[in-house]
Amino acid sequence: MTGLFVTLEGGDAVGKTTQAEALEAWLTALGRRVVRTREPGGTGLGGGIRDLVLHRPEAITPRAEALLYAADRAEHIATVVRPALARGDVVLQDRYLDSSVAYQGAGRVLDADEVRRLSLWAADGLLPDVTVLLDLDPAVGRARRADRERFDRLEAEHDDFHARVRDAYLALADAEPHRIVVVDAALPPDEVQQRIRAVLQPWVGTTA
Repeated sequence: MTGLFVTLEGGDAVGKTTQAEALEAWLTALGRRVVRTREPGGTGLGGGIRDLVLHRPEAITPRAEALLYAADRAEHIATVVRPALARGDVVLQDRYLDSSVAYQGAGRVLDADEVRRLSLWAADGLLPDVTVLLDLDPAVGRARRADRERFDRLEAEHDDFHARVRDAYLALADAEPHRIVVVDAALPPDEVQQRIRAVLQPWVGTTA
């Protein structure tokens, strides 16, 4: 059985975890082996990097941040994702290189093309088969986060930052419509799930 690499992207509080949980259950019920993972933090090394880039109290320069994400990606792809795809598994991943282009490229105002090249080099050129972009107005995302007691470094950024991130994501979707599918994350979660399943249906060979 051929492996399938699916990534979920989007700004903060768009519902990636909720949708990933439902997708994992659906795919497992269809008889597919699912490896659910995330970036950063999908490996032992990545867990330490995740703490550095998201929870370290001191500031991190934008280029250092981008390099840390690339280091996490290189380890993760080599030790988790590629072996799973070689076994024929479905890899269901929360964030990948599009996050770097959006957050470090646009959010941190680095050169987006350079960030993408760095990410592709770290991943040895691996791109997802399908990327689902859960799109949400940053103001709605902020309201969803209102009851959280703790914010990570990216969640705590100002509104302009999150607006740049969203614009970058939508530009990526426009540039790669064959890979990136935009789903309105403001819809009820069950409807969002059905739309994602419809996107994946040709890849898994069943109805949504």
